[in-house]
Amino acid sequence: MKSDLFASENLVQPATAPGMTLQNAKSVKYAVNGEMLARQGSMVAFRGNLQFERKGQGIGGMLKRAVTGEGLALMSVRGQGEAWFAHQAGNCFIIDFEPGDALTINGRNVLCFDPTLSYEIRMVKGAGMTGGGLFNSLFTGTGKLAVVCDGNPIIIPVTAQAPVYVDTDAVVGWSAALETGLHRSQSVGSMIRGGSGEAVQLKLSGEGFVIVRPSELTETAAAH
Repeated sequence: MKSDLFASENLVQPATAPGMTLQNAKSVKYAVNGEMLARQGSMVAFRGNLQFERKGQGIGGMLKRAVTGEGLALMSVRGQGEAWFAHQAGNCFIIDFEPGDALTINGRNVLCFDPTLSYEIRMVKGAGMTGGGLFNSLFTGTGKLAVVCDGNPIIIPVTAQAPVYVDTDAVVGWSAALETGLHRSQSVGSMIRGGSGEAVQLKLSGEGFVIVRPSELTETAAAH
């Protein structure tokens, strides 16, 4: 059987080492030798002797889900084998954490990660209870985290002299050391996302960076 479908770049190659690698721009391959963690519903295929188990989110996770309808619902994958992860054909990126690194990521953008990373769901300081995406996951430790983004991400440096204001539905994550707060602006209410009335943005200040996706489409809206 012949087809461009079977081009070498589409064929899976044997894993050379445990852990995660990019299968392609839209998916991540994880060679499991022990345990790893992934977002529930993100696995698209696996082979080998693997077991899957739902993991609880704790009080913070349940609160987030109750308030926003979202949540970082995780599953653990144990055993020996290979698993592939993707989410709605979004672009996938692998972040390698070194000692001292800390990154805040929106739960909707988490794909999978090494068990050596620590995570906790936190309320964004200064954001109160006023909207979706304001409970994020703080990742620390050493290891790799795979994130997924609608379209090509926009990485914006943040400095003490130039704070950045982002749409709460478009933000993917930011340096954990940045200070956060809500910024309300009547004047740009009809300019951002085609809305009207008062606009609310997340204000990030300090030294670091913020990751933004070029889409404000929520998953609930995308499903319809």
